[in-house]
Amino acid sequence: MEFLLRHIVVLPILVPLFAAAAMLFLQEARRTARITLALGSVVVQLMVGCVLLFLTSDAASFIWQDGIGVYAIGDWMAPFGIVLVVDRVSAVMVTLGGIVSVTTMVYAISRWDRPGQPFHSLFQLLTMGLNGAFLTGDLFNLFVFFEVMLAASYGLVLKGGTGPRVKAGMHYIVVNLAASVLFLVGVALIYGVAGTLNMADLAGRVAALSNADRALFDAGAAVLGVAFLIKAASWPLNFWLPGAYSLSSAPVAAAFAMMTKVGLYAILRVGTILKADERLGEALFYLGLATLFTGSIAMLGAKHLARLVAYSVLASMGILLAALGLQQDALTAPVMYYMVVSVLTSAAFFMLTGMTDRTRITDPSTDVDEDMTAQSQPIYVAYGIKAPSVYRDDDEEIGIPIPATMAFLGLMFVCCVLLVAGLPPLPGFVGKLAVLSAAVKSVPQTGDAKVWLYCGAVLLSGLTAVIGLSRVGMRLFWGAARVTPRLRVLEAAPVALLVLVCLSLSVWTGPVTQYLASAARSLHQPDTYIRVVLAERDGGLQTGEAP
Repeated sequence: MEFLLRHIVVLPILVPLFAAAAMLFLQEARRTARITLALGSVVVQLMVGCVLLFLTSDAASFIWQDGIGVYAIGDWMAPFGIVLVVDRVSAVMVTLGGIVSVTTMVYAISRWDRPGQPFHSLFQLLTMGLNGAFLTGDLFNLFVFFEVMLAASYGLVLKGGTGPRVKAGMHYIVVNLAASVLFLVGVALIYGVAGTLNMADLAGRVAALSNADRALFDAGAAVLGVAFLIKAASWPLNFWLPGAYSLSSAPVAAAFAMMTKVGLYAILRVGTILKADERLGEALFYLGLATLFTGSIAMLGAKHLARLVAYSVLASMGILLAALGLQQDALTAPVMYYMVVSVLTSAAFFMLTGMTDRTRITDPSTDVDEDMTAQSQPIYVAYGIKAPSVYRDDDEEIGIPIPATMAFLGLMFVCCVLLVAGLPPLPGFVGKLAVLSAAVKSVPQTGDAKVWLYCGAVLLSGLTAVIGLSRVGMRLFWGAARVTPRLRVLEAAPVALLVLVCLSLSVWTGPVTQYLASAARSLHQPDTYIRVVLAERDGGLQTGEAP
């Protein structure tokens, strides 16, 4: 038990790394072994995330000092060595990523992971990068894990693509490579003047910088902020997201729903530790509003469900970024709650698009939109899967129909619409209400104009979501040229599970918001984080050990 406690912080990184490496020795014909290894890896990651939630809670404060666990790689102490740090916020993100990974993997093995496609190994590397970004304690390794995550995503988004898929994929790659260059430039500027990249150590050195060095440091921080905003799909550098996400296969798009939140996490983590300038918060507010308006208006014009869901991801990011731009500590917990709901909803909705696409007839004489056909075909090409035909009854690879297929699809669609639009009684409404309530209470500090502008934009986004999704839903389920698709239980179960998890957030809103409130308090008390991370250097606790 003591050994597990010492090394549990590094497990979310090592488990997918070893799983991806082991798959290199498994031949393509051994599909069952690859699936077992992949599923086992993501399940272990989810279990570790749940354990981290407990270890960082108040109930386990006797195990880790102040609910923060520190793991020194190679037993090299901070700030000279590489350290992994887990607190309540990072534990929430690792667990959330684990939920998305498990459901996505179950969904993928139903039909998207055919032999010859390196889906499983790339997916493991993607989860490794995600977990590493949430756990790292220094800026350079944040860059490294970002690149591991992005490199895996490049392979997933481009594999086997043709036409529009390649175009959107290259757009995605070029923009993110540019963001990576900016990230590295910002890190170099900060290291040049501060002499360290450990976030805890960096916070203490910033105050001692001379005026000239502080100006250079601020420039590096600004460049770093731009890189984070690009990765968070902030306007005006977010036009890569709709094409890349909507043209990716359903399980890949579901996993990508988590990726944009890494940029948001980086803004939260680095901004609170380094105490970002208020002017940056002002800029973040208006960039968030622009992102929200872009996503909301685009939802009105989208014809294909997958593209509409991608625009809803933009709108949700706008809500989150603008809320953080109000610079009120009381908004952090509601923002985190809404972020959790948004990730789960987007993942479920993207999976649902993979099933609803099969309700349409591909005969050009029908009323199916040309853009739907053009955008969905590369999905099947990418993974070497024969496009399902409604004219022949030989599509055995999809499986037998589950009972009441259209009723199930319709119910899941309605639930996802309610979650995206923020309508009661689902947690999308609870999250938006909590954010708006906290924003209104901040009027004395932020001013009436900004708060009411934000509230109006959030309410407008819900209206546009209802209009856009209702229009697409009527065409999907009430159109004349529609058939009942064949669905496997492995496809339907992950979507239903994600919706049930969202429903559970409504049932247990009290405990969830209480934990997130404590996570927000710890996030806005960086002195505690700094003290625990640097404790070993100053003769405190041994990193990674219980007191």
